[in-house]
Amino acid sequence: MRVWVDLTNSPHPLVMRPIVARLRAGGHTVSVTARDFAQTVELAQRLGLEPTVIGRHRGAGLAAKALGLGSRSFALARWARGRRFELAFGHGSNDVTVAAAALRIPCATMFDYEWASVQHNVNCRLAGVVVVPDAIPPGRLDRYGARGKVRAYPGLKEEYYLADFEPDAAVLGELGLDPREPIVVVRTPPAVSLYHRFENELFAGVLERVQGSQAVVLPRIESQREELLGAGGFIVPEHAIDAQSLIAYADLVISAGGTMNREAVALGTPVWTTFEGKLGAVDERLIAERRMARLVRPEQIELRKRERPASERVRRDPGVLAGLLLGAAGAALSIVV
Repeated sequence: MRVWVDLTNSPHPLVMRPIVARLRAGGHTVSVTARDFAQTVELAQRLGLEPTVIGRHRGAGLAAKALGLGSRSFALARWARGRRFELAFGHGSNDVTVAAAALRIPCATMFDYEWASVQHNVNCRLAGVVVVPDAIPPGRLDRYGARGKVRAYPGLKEEYYLADFEPDAAVLGELGLDPREPIVVVRTPPAVSLYHRFENELFAGVLERVQGSQAVVLPRIESQREELLGAGGFIVPEHAIDAQSLIAYADLVISAGGTMNREAVALGTPVWTTFEGKLGAVDERLIAERRMARLVRPEQIELRKRERPASERVRRDPGVLAGLLLGAAGAALSIVV
Protein backbone atom coordinates (compact mmCIF):
# COMPACT_ATOMS: atom_id res chain seq x y z
CA MET A 1 0.00 0.00 0.00
CA ARG A 2 0.97 3.62 -0.44
CA VAL A 3 0.67 5.18 3.02
CA TRP A 4 0.82 8.83 4.09
CA VAL A 5 1.73 9.82 7.66
CA ASP A 6 1.46 13.40 8.95
CA LEU A 7 3.27 14.87 11.96
CA THR A 8 2.14 18.11 13.61
CA ASN A 9 3.81 18.21 17.05
CA SER A 10 7.05 17.16 18.74
CA PRO A 11 5.85 13.82 20.20
CA HIS A 12 4.54 12.57 16.86
CA PRO A 13 7.88 11.58 15.26
CA LEU A 14 8.55 9.41 18.32
CA VAL A 15 5.12 7.79 18.18
CA MET A 16 5.24 7.15 14.45
CA ARG A 17 8.87 6.07 14.08
CA PRO A 18 8.37 2.35 14.89
CA ILE A 19 5.03 2.24 13.08
CA VAL A 20 6.58 3.66 9.90
CA ALA A 21 9.50 1.25 10.26
CA ARG A 22 7.14 -1.70 10.63
CA LEU A 23 5.10 -0.65 7.60
CA ARG A 24 8.19 -0.17 5.44
CA ALA A 25 9.57 -3.53 6.56
CA GLY A 26 6.26 -5.05 5.50
CA GLY A 27 6.66 -3.74 1.96
CA HIS A 28 4.45 -0.65 2.20
CA THR A 29 5.60 2.64 0.72
CA VAL A 30 5.37 5.33 3.40
CA SER A 31 5.60 9.10 2.80
CA VAL A 32 5.84 11.49 5.76
CA THR A 33 4.81 15.15 5.98
CA ALA A 34 5.56 17.40 8.95
CA ARG A 35 4.45 20.79 10.24
CA ASP A 36 7.14 23.31 11.14
CA PHE A 37 6.37 23.60 14.86
CA ALA A 38 8.50 23.18 18.00
CA GLN A 39 10.97 20.29 17.46
CA THR A 40 8.75 18.28 15.11
CA VAL A 41 10.85 18.59 11.96
CA GLU A 42 14.20 18.27 13.72
CA LEU A 43 13.12 15.12 15.54
CA ALA A 44 11.61 13.58 12.41
CA GLN A 45 14.84 14.14 10.54
CA ARG A 46 16.94 12.74 13.39
CA LEU A 47 14.77 9.62 13.52
CA GLY A 48 15.14 8.99 9.80
CA LEU A 49 11.52 9.67 8.83
CA GLU A 50 12.59 11.85 5.87
CA PRO A 51 9.71 14.32 6.21
CA THR A 52 8.45 16.76 3.62
CA VAL A 53 7.90 20.01 5.53
CA ILE A 54 4.52 21.59 4.77
CA GLY A 55 2.98 24.50 6.69
CA ARG A 56 3.63 25.99 10.09
CA HIS A 57 1.87 26.66 13.38
CA ARG A 58 -0.38 29.73 13.13
CA GLY A 59 -0.91 30.54 16.82
CA ALA A 60 -2.91 29.52 19.86
CA GLY A 61 -6.19 31.41 19.33
CA LEU A 62 -9.25 29.76 17.81
CA ALA A 63 -9.16 32.01 14.75
CA ALA A 64 -5.47 31.29 14.24
CA LYS A 65 -6.10 27.55 14.58
CA ALA A 66 -8.90 27.73 12.02
CA LEU A 67 -6.63 29.62 9.63
CA GLY A 68 -3.87 27.08 10.20
CA LEU A 69 -6.20 24.14 9.63
CA GLY A 70 -7.58 25.58 6.41
CA SER A 71 -4.30 26.70 4.90
CA ARG A 72 -2.28 23.64 5.81
CA SER A 73 -5.01 21.17 4.84
CA PHE A 74 -5.19 22.84 1.43
CA ALA A 75 -1.40 22.69 1.07
CA LEU A 76 -1.36 19.01 2.08
CA ALA A 77 -4.13 18.14 -0.37
CA ARG A 78 -2.30 19.93 -3.16
CA TRP A 79 0.89 17.99 -2.31
CA ALA A 80 -0.90 14.63 -2.05
CA ARG A 81 -3.01 14.96 -5.17
CA GLY A 82 -1.80 12.53 -7.82
CA ARG A 83 0.34 10.48 -5.42
CA ARG A 84 -2.35 7.79 -5.23
CA PHE A 85 -2.22 7.21 -1.48
CA GLU A 86 -4.34 4.32 -0.22
CA LEU A 87 -4.23 5.27 3.46
CA ALA A 88 -3.48 8.39 5.52
CA PHE A 89 -3.14 8.84 9.26
CA GLY A 90 -1.63 10.94 12.04
CA HIS A 91 -1.67 11.27 15.81
CA GLY A 92 -4.34 13.92 16.34
CA SER A 93 -3.59 15.69 13.05
CA ASN A 94 -6.72 17.50 11.90
CA ASP A 95 -4.87 18.63 8.80
CA VAL A 96 -4.35 15.19 7.34
CA THR A 97 -7.93 14.05 8.02
CA VAL A 98 -9.34 17.11 6.25
CA ALA A 99 -6.95 16.77 3.31
CA ALA A 100 -7.55 13.02 3.05
CA ALA A 101 -11.32 13.51 3.12
CA ALA A 102 -11.08 16.08 0.33
CA LEU A 103 -9.09 13.59 -1.77
CA ARG A 104 -11.23 10.58 -0.74
CA ILE A 105 -8.28 8.78 0.82
CA PRO A 106 -9.15 6.32 3.63
CA CYS A 107 -7.94 7.84 6.90
CA ALA A 108 -7.28 6.83 10.50
CA THR A 109 -6.59 8.98 13.53
CA MET A 110 -4.87 8.29 16.86
CA PHE A 111 -4.98 10.13 20.17
CA ASP A 112 -4.85 9.39 23.90
CA TYR A 113 -6.61 12.42 25.43
CA GLU A 114 -10.35 12.47 24.87
CA TRP A 115 -11.33 15.98 25.96
CA ALA A 116 -9.86 17.99 23.03
CA SER A 117 -13.36 18.48 21.69
CA VAL A 118 -12.64 20.85 18.78
CA GLN A 119 -9.89 18.59 17.46
CA HIS A 120 -11.86 15.37 17.86
CA ASN A 121 -15.03 16.73 16.30
CA VAL A 122 -13.01 17.06 13.11
CA ASN A 123 -10.83 13.95 13.35
CA CYS A 124 -13.38 11.43 14.53
CA ARG A 125 -16.06 12.45 12.03
CA LEU A 126 -13.74 12.33 9.03
CA ALA A 127 -11.63 9.29 9.93
CA GLY A 128 -12.74 5.75 9.23
CA VAL A 129 -10.88 4.34 12.24
CA VAL A 130 -10.15 5.95 15.64
CA VAL A 131 -7.26 4.29 17.50
CA VAL A 132 -7.08 5.00 21.26
CA PRO A 133 -5.88 3.36 24.51
CA ASP A 134 -8.31 0.93 26.11
CA ALA A 135 -8.38 3.18 29.19
CA ILE A 136 -10.70 5.55 27.29
CA PRO A 137 -14.34 4.40 27.48
CA PRO A 138 -15.64 4.30 23.87
CA GLY A 139 -18.83 6.06 24.98
CA ARG A 140 -16.84 9.23 25.72
CA LEU A 141 -16.10 9.48 21.99
CA ASP A 142 -19.65 9.00 20.69
CA ARG A 143 -20.39 12.72 20.70
CA TYR A 144 -17.47 13.27 18.32
CA GLY A 145 -18.90 10.89 15.74
CA ALA A 146 -16.64 7.96 16.63
CA ARG A 147 -19.35 5.39 17.35
CA GLY A 148 -18.43 2.12 15.66
CA LYS A 149 -14.99 3.41 14.62
CA VAL A 150 -13.02 2.92 17.84
CA ARG A 151 -10.15 0.41 17.85
CA ALA A 152 -8.54 0.15 21.30
CA TYR A 153 -5.05 -0.98 22.25
CA PRO A 154 -3.87 -2.06 25.72
CA GLY A 155 -1.51 0.05 27.80
CA LEU A 156 0.22 3.32 26.87
CA LYS A 157 1.33 4.37 23.40
CA GLU A 158 4.71 5.10 25.00
CA GLU A 159 5.09 1.40 25.83
CA TYR A 160 4.92 0.69 22.10
CA TYR A 161 7.28 3.30 20.68
CA LEU A 162 9.77 2.85 23.52
CA ALA A 163 9.72 -0.95 23.22
CA ASP A 164 13.14 -1.12 21.54
CA PHE A 165 14.57 1.83 23.45
CA GLU A 166 17.66 1.61 25.66
CA PRO A 167 18.90 4.82 27.33
CA ASP A 168 22.18 6.40 26.24
CA ALA A 169 24.19 8.11 29.00
CA ALA A 170 25.79 10.43 26.42
CA VAL A 171 22.95 12.89 26.96
CA LEU A 172 24.21 13.55 30.51
CA GLY A 173 27.61 14.65 29.23
CA GLU A 174 26.00 16.69 26.46
CA LEU A 175 24.10 18.71 29.05
CA GLY A 176 26.91 18.82 31.63
CA LEU A 177 24.97 16.83 34.22
CA ASP A 178 26.52 15.07 37.21
CA PRO A 179 24.80 11.66 37.63
CA ARG A 180 25.82 11.62 41.30
CA GLU A 181 23.52 14.58 42.01
CA PRO A 182 19.71 14.73 41.61
CA ILE A 183 18.50 15.45 38.08
CA VAL A 184 15.04 16.85 37.44
CA VAL A 185 13.43 17.20 34.00
CA VAL A 186 10.73 19.82 33.55
CA ARG A 187 8.43 20.27 30.56
CA THR A 188 6.69 23.62 30.19
CA PRO A 189 2.97 24.07 29.57
CA PRO A 190 1.81 25.44 26.22
CA ALA A 191 1.38 28.96 27.61
CA VAL A 192 3.17 31.63 25.59
CA SER A 193 4.86 33.25 28.57
CA LEU A 194 6.22 31.50 31.65
CA TYR A 195 6.33 34.46 34.01
CA HIS A 196 4.84 37.75 32.88
CA ARG A 197 1.53 36.46 31.53
CA PHE A 198 1.78 32.98 32.98
CA GLU A 199 -1.58 31.23 33.35
CA ASN A 200 -0.40 28.33 35.53
CA GLU A 201 0.68 29.67 38.94
CA LEU A 202 1.53 26.17 40.14
CA PHE A 203 4.07 25.74 37.35
CA ALA A 204 5.62 29.11 38.15
CA GLY A 205 6.13 27.80 41.68
CA VAL A 206 7.72 24.65 40.27
CA LEU A 207 10.28 26.72 38.40
CA GLU A 208 11.15 28.66 41.56
CA ARG A 209 11.46 25.40 43.49
CA VAL A 210 13.94 23.74 41.09
CA GLN A 211 15.86 26.87 40.03
CA GLY A 212 19.58 26.51 40.70
CA SER A 213 19.52 22.70 40.84
CA GLN A 214 20.30 20.27 38.01
CA ALA A 215 16.97 21.19 36.40
CA VAL A 216 16.72 20.58 32.68
CA VAL A 217 13.76 22.59 31.39
CA LEU A 218 12.42 21.68 27.95
CA PRO A 219 10.49 24.65 26.49
CA ARG A 220 7.88 24.27 23.78
CA ILE A 221 8.55 27.48 21.88
CA GLU A 222 11.42 29.95 21.43
CA SER A 223 9.91 32.70 23.60
CA GLN A 224 9.80 30.30 26.56
CA ARG A 225 13.42 29.35 25.96
CA GLU A 226 14.52 32.99 25.93
CA GLU A 227 12.61 33.68 29.14
CA LEU A 228 14.19 30.71 30.91
CA LEU A 229 17.68 31.74 29.83
CA GLY A 230 17.01 35.27 31.03
CA ALA A 231 15.90 34.03 34.44
CA GLY A 232 19.01 31.85 34.87
CA GLY A 233 19.45 28.78 37.06
CA PHE A 234 18.11 26.30 34.49
CA ILE A 235 19.68 24.02 31.88
CA VAL A 236 17.89 24.80 28.62
CA PRO A 237 18.99 22.73 25.59
CA GLU A 238 19.61 24.67 22.39
CA HIS A 239 18.35 21.89 20.11
CA ALA A 240 16.28 18.73 20.23
CA ILE A 241 17.98 16.20 22.51
CA ASP A 242 17.61 12.54 23.40
CA ALA A 243 14.85 13.38 25.86
CA GLN A 244 13.91 9.76 26.45
CA SER A 245 17.43 8.91 27.68
CA LEU A 246 17.39 12.03 29.85
CA ILE A 247 14.08 10.93 31.39
CA ALA A 248 15.41 7.41 32.00
CA TYR A 249 18.42 8.79 33.91
CA ALA A 250 16.47 11.51 35.72
CA ASP A 251 15.42 11.27 39.34
CA LEU A 252 12.19 13.18 38.80
CA VAL A 253 10.03 14.44 35.93
CA ILE A 254 7.56 17.31 36.25
CA SER A 255 5.41 18.13 33.26
CA ALA A 256 2.33 20.15 32.40
CA GLY A 257 1.79 18.06 29.29
CA GLY A 258 0.96 14.43 28.73
CA THR A 259 3.44 12.56 26.57
CA MET A 260 6.51 13.23 28.71
CA ASN A 261 4.61 12.17 31.83
CA ARG A 262 3.70 8.86 30.25
CA GLU A 263 7.24 8.37 28.93
CA ALA A 264 8.44 8.69 32.52
CA VAL A 265 5.88 6.11 33.62
CA ALA A 266 6.93 3.75 30.82
CA LEU A 267 10.61 4.16 31.76
CA GLY A 268 10.09 3.83 35.51
CA THR A 269 10.96 7.41 36.51
CA PRO A 270 8.92 9.16 39.27
CA VAL A 271 6.68 11.81 37.73
CA TRP A 272 4.46 14.67 38.89
CA THR A 273 1.80 16.14 36.62
CA THR A 274 0.92 19.83 36.85
CA PHE A 275 -1.78 19.59 34.18
CA GLU A 276 -4.68 21.81 35.23
CA GLY A 277 -7.21 20.84 32.57
CA LYS A 278 -9.76 18.03 32.71
CA LEU A 279 -7.96 14.76 33.33
CA GLY A 280 -8.23 12.15 30.61
CA ALA A 281 -8.92 8.48 31.25
CA VAL A 282 -5.27 7.49 30.75
CA ASP A 283 -4.04 9.89 33.44
CA GLU A 284 -6.93 8.93 35.72
CA ARG A 285 -5.82 5.30 35.49
CA LEU A 286 -2.14 6.09 36.07
CA ILE A 287 -2.93 8.19 39.14
CA ALA A 288 -5.27 5.52 40.50
CA GLU A 289 -2.53 2.92 40.01
CA ARG A 290 -0.01 5.29 41.69
CA ARG A 291 2.21 5.24 38.63
CA MET A 292 1.91 9.04 38.42
CA ALA A 293 1.06 11.69 41.02
CA ARG A 294 -0.71 15.04 40.74
CA LEU A 295 1.27 17.99 42.08
CA VAL A 296 -0.77 20.35 44.25
CA ARG A 297 1.97 22.42 45.90
CA PRO A 298 5.58 23.08 44.84
CA GLU A 299 6.63 22.11 48.38
CA GLN A 300 5.83 18.49 47.52
CA ILE A 301 8.88 18.36 45.26
CA GLU A 302 11.89 16.61 46.78
CA LEU A 303 15.17 16.86 44.91
CA ARG A 304 16.99 13.64 45.80
CA LYS A 305 18.45 10.59 44.13
CA ARG A 306 15.86 7.91 43.51
CA GLU A 307 16.01 4.17 43.89
CA ARG A 308 16.06 2.37 40.55
CA PRO A 309 13.07 0.06 40.06
CA ALA A 310 13.73 -3.66 40.14
CA SER A 311 10.76 -4.52 37.93
CA GLU A 312 11.07 -4.90 34.17
CA ARG A 313 9.66 -2.27 31.84
CA VAL A 314 6.51 -3.05 29.89
CA ARG A 315 7.41 -3.33 26.20
CA ARG A 316 4.65 -3.73 23.63
CA ASP A 317 4.73 -4.60 19.94
CA PRO A 318 4.27 -1.49 17.70
CA GLY A 319 2.97 -3.84 15.04
CA VAL A 320 -0.29 -3.86 17.01
CA LEU A 321 -0.72 -0.13 16.38
CA ALA A 322 0.29 -0.49 12.73
CA GLY A 323 -2.34 -3.19 12.27
CA LEU A 324 -5.09 -1.10 13.86
CA LEU A 325 -4.24 1.88 11.62
CA LEU A 326 -4.12 -0.28 8.50
CA GLY A 327 -7.65 -1.32 9.37
CA ALA A 328 -8.85 2.06 8.09
CA ALA A 329 -8.15 0.91 4.53
CA GLY A 330 -10.20 -2.22 5.12
CA ALA A 331 -13.01 -0.19 6.62
CA ALA A 332 -13.12 1.99 3.53
CA LEU A 333 -13.20 -1.04 1.27
CA SER A 334 -16.09 -2.56 3.22
CA ILE A 335 -18.05 0.68 2.81
CA VAL A 336 -17.44 0.63 -0.93
CA VAL A 337 -18.52 -3.03 -1.16
